[in-house]
Amino acid sequence: MLKYQVSAEGLQSIPLNLAVSWRCEPTSTDLRIDYKYNGEAMTTPMALNNVQFLVPVDGGVSKLQAVLPPAAWNAEHQRILWKIPDISQKSENGGVGSLLARFQLTEGPSKPAPLAVQFTSEGSTLSGCDIELAGPGYRFSLIKKRFAAGKYLADN
Repeated sequence: MLKYQVSAEGLQSIPLNLAVSWRCEPTSTDLRIDYKYNGEAMTTPMALNNVQFLVPVDGGVSKLQAVLPPAAWNAEHQRILWKIPDISQKSENGGVGSLLARFQLTEGPSKPAPLAVQFTSEGSTLSGCDIELAGPGYRFSLIKKRFAAGKYLADN
């Protein structure tokens, strides 16, 4: 197994572009997350799998309403979690979408918090790194290409 880590900068190198906006009032908070799939960041555009968006929300959330698409609210840890199975160019709207939530508060206003995102992808790399055998007599029986989001954060 060969593992490596690559750091790249700029929106063109990110497979999922994100924009987060908060509207924090004393009695409510509106959260909007816009995302856009970027197949150009990969050597071969592949779907992002098991995509999870996790955001903590403080301010004493008493009620969660107007959530699109549906999400899970963890009252104990005060955070909301959206799970999307796959995002790609073949997804609805070409991999462009929005996540929306409105929170009713008892101890507002909320303070905007960073969004954490996780995902994996099979069949491609972000670095363009490849492997080949230089000598005869050997061959690969299987080469798997995969990447996963490590520390993938966005704030407003």
